Amino acid sequence: MRQSSAHHAASVGGSLVATWKEDLLASAVVFLVALPLSMGIAIASGVPMDKAASVGLITAIIGGLVVGPLSGSPLQISGPAAGLAVMVALFIQQHGFESLGIIVLLAGLIQLATGLLRLGQVFRAVSPALIQGMLGGIGMLIFASQFHVMVDDIPPGTGKKFGGIINLWSLPLAVWKGVSEPMHQPATLIGLLTIATIMLWTAFVPRKLKLLPAPLIGVAVATVAAGLAGLDLKYVPAPEQLLDAVNWPTLAGLGRLTEGAIWLAGLSLAFVASAESLLTATAVDSMQRHAPRTQYDRELTAQGIGNILCGLLGVLPVTGVIVRSSANVLAGGRTRLSAALHGVWIFTFVALLPGLLKLIPVASLAAVLVYTGIKLTKLQFAKILWRQDRAEAGIYAATLGMVVMTDLLTGIAVGIGLTFARLLYSFSHLEITITERQATDTSTKQRKARPEKTPTSLAEYTCVSVVIRLQGAATFMRLPQLAAALETLRPDVHVHVYIHDLTFIDHACLDLLANWEKQFQAAGGELVIDWDTLHSVFQRHAWGTNHRYSTNA
Repeated sequence: MRQSSAHHAASVGGSLVATWKEDLLASAVVFLVALPLSMGIAIASGVPMDKAASVGLITAIIGGLVVGPLSGSPLQISGPAAGLAVMVALFIQQHGFESLGIIVLLAGLIQLATGLLRLGQVFRAVSPALIQGMLGGIGMLIFASQFHVMVDDIPPGTGKKFGGIINLWSLPLAVWKGVSEPMHQPATLIGLLTIATIMLWTAFVPRKLKLLPAPLIGVAVATVAAGLAGLDLKYVPAPEQLLDAVNWPTLAGLGRLTEGAIWLAGLSLAFVASAESLLTATAVDSMQRHAPRTQYDRELTAQGIGNILCGLLGVLPVTGVIVRSSANVLAGGRTRLSAALHGVWIFTFVALLPGLLKLIPVASLAAVLVYTGIKLTKLQFAKILWRQDRAEAGIYAATLGMVVMTDLLTGIAVGIGLTFARLLYSFSHLEITITERQATDTSTKQRKARPEKTPTSLAEYTCVSVVIRLQGAATFMRLPQLAAALETLRPDVHVHVYIHDLTFIDHACLDLLANWEKQFQAAGGELVIDWDTLHSVFQRHAWGTNHRYSTNA
């Protein structure tokens, strides 16, 4: 055991030495991506403006220095996430910024417990339509709120019921203010300049320069332009000392652990943050082939430890994020060293050059999030779903709509409810199609056996052969339907049962088919059925069964 551990440590050390140059370059790229996003996400999360930039950066530092080395996904980058911004803003509105640390701490403890209990795979069992619908709704809410911030205005829906709808509805007013009112025009110009720079950099920059992230270039251009022009607009306030933004736990805050609403918030945050982290890790695995695959329980444990620390410091929750993780992979990151180093660079920047933060226009960071919100919506995903599975497209649309119209938790609850309803339908729906071929007429007739209608008898037909196609799930709930369909068959015909479209069969229906086969053949009928395939369908879902059916059963 000791030799194995030593060998593993040596191999890891050798890997780090061999790839440190690639990891160093990748960490620099991720640092440049994370810097503007971390500050902008904190502002979008409703953190008080005087602490927002520092709070976002502290979370990014924890994501790099703490979660990075512990992560079960070597190339995943963790930090403040746009996907959690709306949820955190809701918590701050409902419970106050002082209670955010307690909620994040609870979420971290839940994540740590589920990781240690090896329940990481459970959090992956979430419909992609639900996750994408949630992220799409969040993207629309971020776009709507940050568009107002981009013109140096306050989102009118802040703290109000149906705030997302209010922000969306008032977008034309924000446009009008940005175009016509002198006090909003400078911020509007800076915001538009940021977005234009991001789009032009993404579309036309040479491949060698694409290592420099478009959001950073957009913020840099806007900051220089605002400084040279001396524009009168809002700039990012930043404390002189990073720790001034820390919101340490208090006895009053800990006393709120007795409130059910705080526990519900912690559970909700743990669920959403875990699902986003593990789905991001899966996406990172699909993007590269050189690093080890994700260890989901370890990843969940690492996220839990990170959020426990974030909760103790009273900053934003940490989670795996796709934009920074993609930048890490595309920049050539090879090991977890790149994630850890990006945290080092953020800490060094804030410690040595805090004054630079105060030169950044708030409108420019808001513009980055306006662009990010549009990218999060992914309406093209809805088109793909509509072509492939309209039920999943409905879950996507319902989740997105409820997130925008009500709040994030309601949207998630509706999405989960619809997912379970679809699952229940899938496991209870069985379609039986019977195709008959008459001796006096070579034409083919088809009829379908429905739960609400028992098939009519075949006595009036003189059949040469009958084909029965089973599609869906054959469970005990559909046993009467299947039995009724079989009883309509005459005993002197040739029957072929096709089960290739059968997704599930339980013991009750399998037993029915086996017994009916013996009765049918004893009465002079002839039956063809692929018992091996049928048995494999049963075995995929049966636990610990060694019983085997055959044509001799």
